[in-house]
Amino acid sequence: MHHHHRHHGCERRFARGPMRGEFGHDRPHGHGGRHGSRGGGRMFDHGELRLVVLALIAEQPRHGYEIIKEIEDRAGGSYSPSPGVIYPTLTLLEELGHASTEERDGKKLFALTEAGRSWMQANQPAVDVALARMQAAKLASAGGQHPGIIRATENLRMAMRLRMGRGPLSETELRAIADALDAAARAIEES
Repeated sequence: MHHHHRHHGCERRFARGPMRGEFGHDRPHGHGGRHGSRGGGRMFDHGELRLVVLALIAEQPRHGYEIIKEIEDRAGGSYSPSPGVIYPTLTLLEELGHASTEERDGKKLFALTEAGRSWMQANQPAVDVALARMQAAKLASAGGQHPGIIRATENLRMAMRLRMGRGPLSETELRAIADALDAAARAIEES
C-alpha cells in the first residue's frame, strides 16, 4: 500500500515509487541502475543521491572519489555508488548552480554554492531520510535492525513531518492519527 503526500510541490510515494522532479514531471528511479548497490536493492530514490552529495560537499569540499568512498563508509560497505552515477550527478549540480568546482592537484574539487545550500535546506526532510537510510544500512550490515523495519520507521517519520508541515490538524484528524499509531503499536506488540 502506497501513501501519496505532497510537500513543497513534490509528490512522494513512500516505500518505492516515483517522486516528482524539480520540473514537475514524474521521474524514474535512479540513472538506469541501482546506483551500485551491492545488496540487490536500491539505496536512494530519484533525486536523493543528489541531496546526499550536496550534504557531503556542504560538510567540506570533496573530489568525486572522496564522495564515493564517504557514501560507501556511511553505508557500512553495503552500498557504493559507481563513478558513472556520481560524476554525472556532480556535473548536473554544477550546471544547476548548486556546486562549484576548482582544480586542485589536477582534480576537480566540488564545493557547495549558496544556491545549493538553499535548495538543500528546502529539501531538508528528504536529506535527513536519505542520510538516515545510509546509517540504517550501516547498522544492518553490522548486525543492527532489519532494513525493512528501518525503512518503514523512516516512512512513518516522514509522513508525520509532511503532514504536520501542511498546517494545523483538526480534532478529528488528530484522533485519526493517534488511532492509526495506536493500532500500529498494538500490531507490533502482538507480533
